[in-house]
Amino acid sequence: MDKMAWFVLLSTGGALATIAIGGIFPSLAMGRVISQALEALARQPEAEKSISRMLFIGLAMIESLAIYALVVVLIVLFRNPLLEYMLK
Repeated sequence: MDKMAWFVLLSTGGALATIAIGGIFPSLAMGRVISQALEALARQPEAEKSISRMLFIGLAMIESLAIYALVVVLIVLFRNPLLEYMLK
């Protein structure tokens, strides 16, 4: 295999690892946040509005981590900035 084939193989493997990690950890964090919010609602039902608001803000921030990982993977797979160095 030449250098270009190795580079494409390694960048694709790195992209797969990134999307796996970028999908697993935010989903685990979301599960934990939701379970903690349900426990808080069970303890203090009168604070439902503030808990729900903070829950949705937290979930949006956690989900943005998964979206950032997806964007990085798409850049690496379809418009890798290091490919022009390999072509020289």
